[in-house]
Amino acid sequence: MASSTVTSSQPNRPPRPNLAFRRLRGKRSPAEFAAAVRRAAREIGEQVSCDARYIGRVEAGEIRCPNYAYERVFLHMFPGHTLTDLGFAPRASVRGRGARTAADPPPMPTPSSAPTTEARGAHEPYDTQDPYDTHINYEESDVLRRAFMTGGGATVAAASLGPLGLAFDASAAERPVRRVGASEVGALEEAVRRIRLLDDRHGADGLYRRAAAPLRAAYALLDAGATRQATADRLHSGAGELAISVGWLAHDSGRFDDARSHYAEALATARMTGDPGLEAHAFCNTAFLARDAGRPREAVRAAQAAQRIARPLGSDRLMSLLALREAGGWAGLADRTGCAQALTRAHALYERGASDADPEWMSFYGEAELEALEAQCWSTLGDWPRAARHARRAAHLQDPHFSRNIALYTAELADDLARGGRPDEAAVAGMQVLDLLDEVQSSRIQAMLAGTARVLLPHRRASGVGDFLERHASLPRSV
Repeated sequence: MASSTVTSSQPNRPPRPNLAFRRLRGKRSPAEFAAAVRRAAREIGEQVSCDARYIGRVEAGEIRCPNYAYERVFLHMFPGHTLTDLGFAPRASVRGRGARTAADPPPMPTPSSAPTTEARGAHEPYDTQDPYDTHINYEESDVLRRAFMTGGGATVAAASLGPLGLAFDASAAERPVRRVGASEVGALEEAVRRIRLLDDRHGADGLYRRAAAPLRAAYALLDAGATRQATADRLHSGAGELAISVGWLAHDSGRFDDARSHYAEALATARMTGDPGLEAHAFCNTAFLARDAGRPREAVRAAQAAQRIARPLGSDRLMSLLALREAGGWAGLADRTGCAQALTRAHALYERGASDADPEWMSFYGEAELEALEAQCWSTLGDWPRAARHARRAAHLQDPHFSRNIALYTAELADDLARGGRPDEAAVAGMQVLDLLDEVQSSRIQAMLAGTARVLLPHRRASGVGDFLERHASLPRSV
Protein backbone atom coordinates (compact mmCIF):
# COMPACT_ATOMS: atom_id res chain seq x y z
CA MET A 1 0.00 0.00 0.00
CA ALA A 2 1.32 3.47 -0.84
CA SER A 3 2.22 5.50 2.18
CA SER A 4 0.17 8.58 3.04
CA THR A 5 1.59 12.04 3.42
CA VAL A 6 -0.61 12.65 6.44
CA THR A 7 1.33 12.85 9.65
CA SER A 8 -0.01 12.79 13.16
CA SER A 9 1.31 13.77 16.50
CA GLN A 10 -0.25 10.64 17.97
CA PRO A 11 0.19 7.00 17.06
CA ASN A 12 -2.87 5.03 15.95
CA ARG A 13 -4.39 3.42 19.00
CA PRO A 14 -7.78 2.01 19.96
CA PRO A 15 -10.16 4.48 21.65
CA ARG A 16 -10.15 4.54 25.43
CA PRO A 17 -13.63 4.35 27.00
CA ASN A 18 -14.80 7.55 28.67
CA LEU A 19 -15.70 6.16 32.11
CA ALA A 20 -16.16 9.60 33.69
CA PHE A 21 -18.87 10.49 31.18
CA ARG A 22 -20.51 7.09 31.70
CA ARG A 23 -20.65 7.71 35.46
CA LEU A 24 -22.32 11.08 34.91
CA ARG A 25 -25.05 9.42 32.84
CA GLY A 26 -25.94 7.36 35.90
CA LYS A 27 -29.01 5.14 35.62
CA ARG A 28 -30.43 6.94 32.61
CA SER A 29 -30.45 5.10 29.30
CA PRO A 30 -28.41 6.57 26.42
CA ALA A 31 -31.66 7.75 24.79
CA GLU A 32 -32.85 9.39 28.03
CA PHE A 33 -29.50 11.10 28.50
CA ALA A 34 -29.51 12.29 24.87
CA ALA A 35 -32.95 13.82 25.47
CA ALA A 36 -31.54 15.60 28.53
CA VAL A 37 -28.68 16.97 26.40
CA ARG A 38 -31.14 18.32 23.83
CA ARG A 39 -33.21 19.97 26.57
CA ALA A 40 -30.10 21.56 28.07
CA ALA A 41 -29.12 22.85 24.63
CA ARG A 42 -32.49 24.53 24.20
CA GLU A 43 -32.09 26.18 27.62
CA ILE A 44 -28.98 28.05 26.43
CA GLY A 45 -30.04 28.61 22.83
CA GLU A 46 -27.84 25.93 21.29
CA GLN A 47 -28.90 23.48 18.57
CA VAL A 48 -27.45 19.96 18.84
CA SER A 49 -28.68 16.74 17.25
CA CYS A 50 -27.85 14.41 20.11
CA ASP A 51 -29.13 10.85 20.09
CA ALA A 52 -28.32 7.58 21.85
CA ARG A 53 -25.74 6.74 19.18
CA TYR A 54 -23.80 9.93 19.91
CA ILE A 55 -23.78 9.17 23.64
CA GLY A 56 -22.53 5.68 22.88
CA ARG A 57 -19.70 7.06 20.79
CA VAL A 58 -18.67 9.44 23.55
CA GLU A 59 -18.69 6.67 26.15
CA ALA A 60 -16.75 4.37 23.84
CA GLY A 61 -14.06 7.04 23.50
CA GLU A 62 -14.63 7.54 19.77
CA ILE A 63 -15.30 11.25 20.37
CA ARG A 64 -12.33 12.39 22.39
CA CYS A 65 -13.18 16.09 22.32
CA PRO A 66 -16.68 17.50 21.60
CA ASN A 67 -17.27 20.43 19.31
CA TYR A 68 -17.83 23.86 20.81
CA ALA A 69 -21.64 23.60 20.81
CA TYR A 70 -21.59 20.32 22.74
CA GLU A 71 -18.91 21.72 25.06
CA ARG A 72 -21.17 24.60 26.07
CA VAL A 73 -24.10 22.24 26.60
CA PHE A 74 -22.11 19.76 28.71
CA LEU A 75 -20.63 22.51 30.88
CA HIS A 76 -24.13 23.93 31.34
CA MET A 77 -25.38 20.50 32.42
CA PHE A 78 -22.51 19.96 34.87
CA PRO A 79 -21.60 23.32 36.43
CA GLY A 80 -18.14 23.51 37.91
CA HIS A 81 -16.81 20.71 35.67
CA THR A 82 -14.20 21.08 32.96
CA LEU A 83 -13.94 19.02 29.79
CA THR A 84 -11.23 17.00 31.48
CA ASP A 85 -13.57 16.32 34.42
CA LEU A 86 -16.06 14.97 31.89
CA GLY A 87 -13.46 12.54 30.57
CA PHE A 88 -12.53 14.39 27.37
CA ALA A 89 -9.04 15.07 26.08
CA PRO A 90 -7.81 18.67 25.99
CA ARG A 91 -8.76 20.26 22.69
CA ALA A 92 -5.17 21.18 21.89
CA SER A 93 -4.13 17.55 22.12
CA VAL A 94 -6.62 16.25 19.57
CA ARG A 95 -4.67 15.54 16.38
CA GLY A 96 -2.11 18.12 17.52
CA ARG A 97 -4.29 21.16 16.77
CA GLY A 98 -4.69 24.08 19.12
CA ALA A 99 -8.09 25.35 20.13
CA ARG A 100 -9.33 28.46 18.39
CA THR A 101 -9.73 31.42 20.71
CA ALA A 102 -12.78 33.62 20.62
CA ALA A 103 -10.77 36.36 18.92
CA ASP A 104 -9.68 34.16 16.05
CA PRO A 105 -11.90 34.30 12.95
CA PRO A 106 -13.02 30.88 11.70
CA PRO A 107 -10.95 29.71 8.74
CA MET A 108 -12.82 29.67 5.46
CA PRO A 109 -13.08 26.49 3.35
CA THR A 110 -11.35 26.43 -0.02
CA PRO A 111 -13.29 24.01 -2.24
CA SER A 112 -11.04 24.56 -5.22
CA SER A 113 -8.00 23.18 -3.46
CA ALA A 114 -7.36 19.62 -2.37
CA PRO A 115 -4.90 19.58 0.54
CA THR A 116 -2.82 16.47 1.01
CA THR A 117 -1.50 17.14 4.52
CA GLU A 118 -3.05 18.19 7.76
CA ALA A 119 -0.83 21.23 7.84
CA ARG A 120 -3.02 22.76 5.15
CA GLY A 121 -5.70 23.55 7.76
CA ALA A 122 -8.75 22.18 9.47
CA HIS A 123 -11.25 22.96 6.69
CA GLU A 124 -10.33 20.60 3.87
CA PRO A 125 -13.14 19.99 1.36
CA TYR A 126 -13.71 16.54 2.85
CA ASP A 127 -13.94 17.86 6.41
CA THR A 128 -17.35 17.74 8.12
CA GLN A 129 -17.19 21.39 9.13
CA ASP A 130 -20.10 23.52 8.00
CA PRO A 131 -18.61 26.69 6.41
CA TYR A 132 -21.11 28.84 8.28
CA ASP A 133 -20.62 27.11 11.64
CA THR A 134 -17.84 28.15 13.97
CA HIS A 135 -18.09 24.94 16.02
CA ILE A 136 -15.27 22.71 14.78
CA ASN A 137 -15.84 19.02 15.38
CA TYR A 138 -12.24 17.82 15.41
CA GLU A 139 -12.98 14.14 15.99
CA GLU A 140 -15.49 13.90 13.13
CA SER A 141 -13.03 15.72 10.87
CA ASP A 142 -10.34 13.15 11.61
CA VAL A 143 -12.64 10.24 10.81
CA LEU A 144 -13.34 11.67 7.36
CA ARG A 145 -9.72 12.57 6.74
CA ARG A 146 -8.57 9.03 7.51
CA ALA A 147 -11.29 7.62 5.26
CA PHE A 148 -10.28 9.93 2.42
CA MET A 149 -6.60 9.00 2.62
CA THR A 150 -7.10 5.22 2.78
CA GLY A 151 -8.59 5.07 -0.73
CA GLY A 152 -11.25 2.82 -2.19
CA GLY A 153 -14.60 3.78 -3.71
CA ALA A 154 -16.57 3.47 -0.49
CA THR A 155 -14.13 5.50 1.57
CA VAL A 156 -13.72 8.21 -1.04
CA ALA A 157 -17.51 8.40 -1.21
CA ALA A 158 -17.68 8.77 2.56
CA ALA A 159 -15.03 11.47 2.53
CA SER A 160 -17.04 13.45 0.00
CA LEU A 161 -19.77 13.72 2.60
CA GLY A 162 -17.90 16.66 4.09
CA PRO A 163 -19.39 20.14 3.92
CA LEU A 164 -22.01 19.44 1.24
CA GLY A 165 -19.77 17.14 -0.78
CA LEU A 166 -17.46 19.78 -2.14
CA ALA A 167 -14.77 17.14 -2.61
CA PHE A 168 -16.87 14.57 -4.43
CA ASP A 169 -14.78 12.43 -6.71
CA ALA A 170 -16.85 11.35 -9.70
CA SER A 171 -14.39 8.60 -10.58
CA ALA A 172 -14.82 6.90 -7.21
CA ALA A 173 -17.40 4.49 -8.57
CA GLU A 174 -14.82 3.07 -10.98
CA ARG A 175 -12.28 2.24 -8.29
CA PRO A 176 -12.04 -1.00 -6.33
CA VAL A 177 -14.31 -0.77 -3.30
CA ARG A 178 -14.18 -2.18 0.17
CA ARG A 179 -17.05 -2.78 2.55
CA VAL A 180 -18.51 0.19 4.38
CA GLY A 181 -17.75 0.57 8.08
CA ALA A 182 -18.93 2.74 10.95
CA SER A 183 -16.75 5.74 10.03
CA GLU A 184 -18.26 6.03 6.54
CA VAL A 185 -21.79 5.73 7.92
CA GLY A 186 -20.97 8.34 10.54
CA ALA A 187 -19.87 10.68 7.75
CA LEU A 188 -23.18 10.11 5.98
CA GLU A 189 -25.20 10.86 9.10
CA GLU A 190 -23.15 14.00 9.75
CA ALA A 191 -23.80 15.22 6.19
CA VAL A 192 -27.55 14.97 6.82
CA ARG A 193 -27.24 17.05 10.00
CA ARG A 194 -25.13 19.69 8.27
CA ILE A 195 -27.54 20.08 5.36
CA ARG A 196 -30.47 20.52 7.76
CA LEU A 197 -28.62 23.09 9.80
CA LEU A 198 -27.56 25.11 6.75
CA ASP A 199 -31.11 25.04 5.37
CA ASP A 200 -32.53 26.26 8.70
CA ARG A 201 -30.11 29.17 8.70
CA HIS A 202 -29.81 30.16 5.05
CA GLY A 203 -32.52 28.56 2.89
CA ALA A 204 -32.41 26.02 0.11
CA ASP A 205 -31.51 27.83 -3.10
CA GLY A 206 -27.76 27.96 -2.54
CA LEU A 207 -27.60 24.40 -1.23
CA TYR A 208 -29.53 22.14 -3.57
CA ARG A 209 -26.97 21.64 -6.33
CA ARG A 210 -24.14 21.32 -3.81
CA ALA A 211 -26.09 18.66 -1.92
CA ALA A 212 -26.28 16.40 -4.97
CA ALA A 213 -22.68 15.25 -4.44
CA PRO A 214 -23.25 13.82 -0.95
CA LEU A 215 -26.33 12.02 -2.27
CA ARG A 216 -24.33 10.41 -5.08
CA ALA A 217 -21.72 9.44 -2.51
CA ALA A 218 -24.41 7.84 -0.34
CA TYR A 219 -25.56 5.71 -3.26
CA ALA A 220 -21.94 4.67 -3.82
CA LEU A 221 -21.83 3.53 -0.20
CA LEU A 222 -25.03 1.52 -0.69
CA ASP A 223 -23.50 -0.19 -3.71
CA ALA A 224 -20.38 -1.05 -1.73
CA GLY A 225 -22.36 -2.74 1.03
CA ALA A 226 -21.56 -2.95 4.74
CA THR A 227 -19.60 -5.38 6.88
CA ARG A 228 -22.27 -5.82 9.56
CA GLN A 229 -26.06 -5.84 9.57
CA ALA A 230 -26.24 -3.02 12.13
CA THR A 231 -23.99 -0.92 9.93
CA ALA A 232 -26.07 -1.79 6.86
CA ASP A 233 -29.25 -0.69 8.66
CA ARG A 234 -27.65 2.65 9.59
CA LEU A 235 -26.38 3.03 6.04
CA HIS A 236 -29.82 2.55 4.48
CA SER A 237 -31.46 4.82 7.05
CA GLY A 238 -28.83 7.50 6.52
CA ALA A 239 -29.11 7.31 2.74
CA GLY A 240 -32.89 7.58 2.99
CA GLU A 241 -32.72 10.56 5.31
CA LEU A 242 -30.20 12.23 3.01
CA ALA A 243 -32.54 11.66 0.03
CA ILE A 244 -35.32 13.36 2.01
CA SER A 245 -33.05 16.28 2.96
CA VAL A 246 -31.97 16.80 -0.65
CA GLY A 247 -35.60 16.41 -1.71
CA TRP A 248 -36.57 19.15 0.71
CA LEU A 249 -33.93 21.46 -0.74
CA ALA A 250 -35.43 20.81 -4.19
CA HIS A 251 -38.94 21.30 -2.79
CA ASP A 252 -38.16 24.59 -1.05
CA SER A 253 -36.38 25.96 -4.14
CA GLY A 254 -39.37 25.19 -6.38
CA ARG A 255 -38.03 22.06 -8.11
CA PHE A 256 -41.10 19.95 -7.40
CA ASP A 257 -40.36 17.13 -9.86
CA ASP A 258 -36.89 16.64 -8.41
CA ALA A 259 -38.30 16.67 -4.91
CA ARG A 260 -40.91 14.05 -5.77
CA SER A 261 -38.19 11.80 -7.17
CA HIS A 262 -36.02 12.12 -4.06
CA TYR A 263 -38.93 11.46 -1.71
CA ALA A 264 -39.92 8.40 -3.75
CA GLU A 265 -36.34 7.10 -3.49
CA ALA A 266 -36.45 7.49 0.29
CA LEU A 267 -39.83 5.76 0.45
CA ALA A 268 -38.53 2.83 -1.59
CA THR A 269 -35.48 2.54 0.66
CA ALA A 270 -37.69 2.55 3.75
CA ARG A 271 -39.95 -0.18 2.42
CA MET A 272 -37.09 -2.39 1.25
CA THR A 273 -35.45 -2.26 4.67
CA GLY A 274 -38.61 -2.26 6.81
CA ASP A 275 -37.84 1.12 8.43
CA PRO A 276 -41.15 2.63 9.63
CA GLY A 277 -39.49 5.81 10.92
CA LEU A 278 -37.98 6.57 7.53
CA GLU A 279 -41.23 5.63 5.77
CA ALA A 280 -43.25 8.00 7.97
CA HIS A 281 -40.75 10.79 7.28
CA ALA A 282 -40.92 10.21 3.52
CA PHE A 283 -44.74 10.27 3.56
CA CYS A 284 -44.68 13.40 5.74
CA ASN A 285 -42.62 15.29 3.18
CA THR A 286 -44.61 13.83 0.29
CA ALA A 287 -47.79 15.23 1.85
CA PHE A 288 -46.22 18.67 2.20
CA LEU A 289 -45.01 18.59 -1.41
CA ALA A 290 -48.43 17.49 -2.68
CA ARG A 291 -50.05 20.42 -0.88
CA ASP A 292 -47.58 22.92 -2.38
CA ALA A 293 -47.91 21.37 -5.84
CA GLY A 294 -51.70 21.79 -5.85
CA ARG A 295 -52.61 18.14 -5.16
CA PRO A 296 -54.47 18.49 -1.84
CA ARG A 297 -56.22 15.12 -1.96
CA GLU A 298 -52.87 13.37 -2.37
CA ALA A 299 -51.61 15.44 0.57
CA VAL A 300 -54.42 14.12 2.78
CA ARG A 301 -53.80 10.51 1.72
CA ALA A 302 -50.05 10.73 2.23
CA ALA A 303 -50.46 12.35 5.66
CA GLN A 304 -52.96 9.70 6.73
CA ALA A 305 -50.63 6.94 5.54
CA ALA A 306 -47.81 8.52 7.53
CA GLN A 307 -49.99 8.56 10.66
CA ARG A 308 -50.84 4.86 10.30
CA ILE A 309 -47.15 4.00 10.00
CA ALA A 310 -45.99 6.37 12.76
CA ARG A 311 -48.58 5.52 15.42
CA PRO A 312 -46.65 2.50 16.83
CA LEU A 313 -43.46 4.60 17.05
CA GLY A 314 -44.74 6.36 20.17
CA SER A 315 -43.91 9.99 19.28
CA ASP A 316 -46.77 12.38 19.98
CA ARG A 317 -44.84 15.26 18.43
CA LEU A 318 -44.44 13.30 15.19
CA MET A 319 -48.15 12.52 15.16
CA SER A 320 -48.85 16.22 15.77
CA LEU A 321 -46.80 17.25 12.75
CA LEU A 322 -48.49 14.62 10.58
CA ALA A 323 -51.90 15.90 11.68
CA LEU A 324 -50.81 19.36 10.51
CA ARG A 325 -49.82 17.90 7.15
CA GLU A 326 -53.31 16.41 6.88
CA ALA A 327 -54.86 19.74 7.89
CA GLY A 328 -52.98 21.43 5.04
CA GLY A 329 -54.51 18.98 2.59
CA TRP A 330 -58.03 19.53 3.91
CA ALA A 331 -57.53 23.28 3.63
CA GLY A 332 -56.51 22.85 0.00
CA LEU A 333 -59.78 20.96 -0.56
CA ALA A 334 -61.66 23.87 1.08
CA ASP A 335 -62.88 21.46 3.77
CA ARG A 336 -62.96 23.76 6.79
CA THR A 337 -64.36 21.10 9.11
CA GLY A 338 -61.76 18.49 8.18
CA CYS A 339 -59.02 21.07 8.56
CA ALA A 340 -60.23 22.25 11.98
CA GLN A 341 -60.48 18.68 13.25
CA ALA A 342 -56.94 17.89 12.15
CA LEU A 343 -55.66 21.12 13.72
CA THR A 344 -57.35 20.22 17.02
CA ARG A 345 -55.62 16.83 16.98
CA ALA A 346 -52.29 18.47 16.17
CA HIS A 347 -52.52 20.83 19.15
CA ALA A 348 -53.66 18.09 21.55
CA LEU A 349 -50.81 15.80 20.51
CA TYR A 350 -48.27 18.62 20.72
CA GLU A 351 -49.35 19.49 24.26
CA ARG A 352 -48.42 15.96 25.41
CA GLY A 353 -44.82 17.09 25.15
CA ALA A 354 -41.55 15.83 23.75
CA SER A 355 -40.26 12.31 24.34
CA ASP A 356 -37.26 10.12 23.63
CA ALA A 357 -39.25 8.61 20.76
CA ASP A 358 -39.21 11.90 18.81
CA PRO A 359 -37.04 11.44 15.69
CA GLU A 360 -33.87 13.50 15.37
CA TRP A 361 -35.00 15.14 12.11
CA MET A 362 -37.92 16.79 13.93
CA SER A 363 -35.66 19.26 15.77
CA PHE A 364 -37.25 22.07 13.67
CA TYR A 365 -40.73 21.30 14.99
CA GLY A 366 -41.59 23.52 17.90
CA GLU A 367 -44.37 25.91 18.80
CA ALA A 368 -43.25 28.39 16.14
CA GLU A 369 -43.55 25.82 13.34
CA LEU A 370 -46.92 24.66 14.64
CA GLU A 371 -48.21 28.24 14.56
CA ALA A 372 -46.79 28.79 11.08
CA LEU A 373 -48.38 25.67 9.63
CA GLU A 374 -51.72 26.60 11.15
CA ALA A 375 -51.36 30.08 9.65
CA GLN A 376 -50.91 28.49 6.23
CA CYS A 377 -54.10 26.48 6.68
CA TRP A 378 -56.22 29.53 7.52
CA SER A 379 -54.59 31.48 4.71
CA THR A 380 -55.52 28.73 2.24
CA LEU A 381 -59.10 28.89 3.56
CA GLY A 382 -59.15 32.67 3.09
CA ASP A 383 -59.40 33.56 6.78
CA TRP A 384 -56.74 36.29 6.59
CA PRO A 385 -57.10 37.83 10.08
CA ARG A 386 -56.80 34.42 11.74
CA ALA A 387 -53.89 33.48 9.50
CA ALA A 388 -52.11 36.75 10.35
CA ARG A 389 -52.47 36.16 14.10
CA HIS A 390 -50.82 32.76 13.87
CA ALA A 391 -48.11 33.95 11.48
CA ARG A 392 -47.24 36.85 13.79
CA ARG A 393 -47.02 34.46 16.72
CA ALA A 394 -44.79 32.10 14.72
CA ALA A 395 -42.32 34.86 13.83
CA HIS A 396 -42.24 36.01 17.45
CA LEU A 397 -41.57 32.51 18.80
CA GLN A 398 -38.88 31.49 16.31
CA ASP A 399 -35.30 31.14 17.54
CA PRO A 400 -33.41 34.18 16.14
CA HIS A 401 -30.53 31.95 15.00
CA PHE A 402 -32.68 30.50 12.21
CA SER A 403 -33.04 33.37 9.77
CA ARG A 404 -34.71 31.31 7.08
CA ASN A 405 -37.71 30.45 9.24
CA ILE A 406 -38.06 34.01 10.55
CA ALA A 407 -38.08 35.23 6.95
CA LEU A 408 -40.62 32.57 5.96
CA TYR A 409 -43.01 33.25 8.83
CA THR A 410 -42.75 37.02 8.35
CA ALA A 411 -43.39 36.65 4.61
CA GLU A 412 -46.51 34.65 5.48
CA LEU A 413 -47.55 37.44 7.84
CA ALA A 414 -46.98 40.13 5.18
CA ASP A 415 -49.12 38.26 2.66
CA ASP A 416 -51.93 37.61 5.14
CA LEU A 417 -51.98 41.28 6.18
CA ALA A 418 -51.99 42.44 2.56
CA ARG A 419 -54.87 40.17 1.60
CA GLY A 420 -56.70 41.05 4.81
CA GLY A 421 -56.82 44.76 3.91
CA ARG A 422 -53.97 46.03 6.11
CA PRO A 423 -51.47 47.26 3.50
CA ASP A 424 -49.41 49.51 5.80
CA GLU A 425 -48.72 46.66 8.25
CA ALA A 426 -48.02 44.32 5.34
CA ALA A 427 -45.40 46.73 4.00
CA VAL A 428 -43.64 46.84 7.39
CA ALA A 429 -43.50 43.04 7.53
CA GLY A 430 -42.37 42.88 3.91
CA MET A 431 -39.50 45.25 4.67
CA GLN A 432 -38.42 42.98 7.51
CA VAL A 433 -38.23 40.06 5.08
CA LEU A 434 -36.23 42.11 2.57
CA ASP A 435 -33.73 42.87 5.34
CA LEU A 436 -33.13 39.13 5.74
CA LEU A 437 -32.65 38.25 2.07
CA ASP A 438 -28.91 38.92 2.17
CA GLU A 439 -28.48 35.81 4.34
CA VAL A 440 -31.47 33.73 3.20
CA GLN A 441 -31.88 32.22 -0.26
CA SER A 442 -35.28 30.63 -0.75
CA SER A 443 -37.43 30.62 -3.87
CA ARG A 444 -40.43 29.93 -1.64
CA ILE A 445 -39.92 33.18 0.28
CA GLN A 446 -39.21 35.17 -2.89
CA ALA A 447 -42.39 33.85 -4.50
CA MET A 448 -44.42 34.79 -1.42
CA LEU A 449 -42.99 38.32 -1.46
CA ALA A 450 -43.78 38.65 -5.16
CA GLY A 451 -47.38 37.68 -4.47
CA THR A 452 -47.58 40.20 -1.65
CA ALA A 453 -46.19 42.93 -3.89
CA ARG A 454 -48.88 42.22 -6.51
CA VAL A 455 -51.61 42.48 -3.88
CA LEU A 456 -50.17 45.77 -2.60
CA LEU A 457 -49.84 47.44 -6.01
CA PRO A 458 -53.28 49.14 -5.82
CA HIS A 459 -52.35 50.47 -2.36
CA ARG A 460 -49.04 52.11 -3.24
CA ARG A 461 -50.18 55.40 -1.67
CA ALA A 462 -50.64 53.77 1.75
CA SER A 463 -47.98 54.44 4.36
CA GLY A 464 -44.77 52.52 3.60
CA VAL A 465 -46.22 50.57 0.68
CA GLY A 466 -44.49 52.60 -2.04
CA ASP A 467 -41.12 52.17 -0.35
CA PHE A 468 -41.66 48.42 -0.06
CA LEU A 469 -42.70 48.09 -3.71
CA GLU A 470 -39.73 50.13 -4.88
CA ARG A 471 -37.25 48.13 -2.84
CA HIS A 472 -38.83 44.83 -3.88
CA ALA A 473 -38.69 45.84 -7.55
CA SER A 474 -34.94 46.48 -7.19
CA LEU A 475 -34.22 42.92 -6.08
CA PRO A 476 -32.04 40.93 -8.50
CA ARG A 477 -34.16 38.37 -10.30
CA SER A 478 -33.10 34.75 -9.98
CA VAL A 479 -32.16 33.11 -13.25
